[in-house]
Amino acid sequence: MSEMSDMLKKMGLFGIGVISLTQEKLDEFTQEMIKKGEMSREEGKKFVREVLSEKEKQVREIEDKINEKVKKTIEESGVVMKSDLAALEKKIEKLEKTINSMSNK
Repeated sequence: MSEMSDMLKKMGLFGIGVISLTQEKLDEFTQEMIKKGEMSREEGKKFVREVLSEKEKQVREIEDKINEKVKKTIEESGVVMKSDLAALEKKIEKLEKTINSMSNK
């Protein structure tokens, strides 16, 4: 198990992930660990960077999953997207021009 996982266990956050972890809580925990001598200042800085990096990764993964689910739901529901409407408007405009040019001949 990684060093970060061990620290997250000590914080009681391993099971819920790092997304709910605030910068303030992370700094508070790190300072406490440094005072207790369980990590050096450099280890504390590294730990904070790793946790924040993991938090960003988890947030991106959740956003990607949400975006994919929303996209799938929209596709399944038959709702027309704005881009679809724009494409249809262009086709209608082109057809109108063609009809107008044919009727003017």
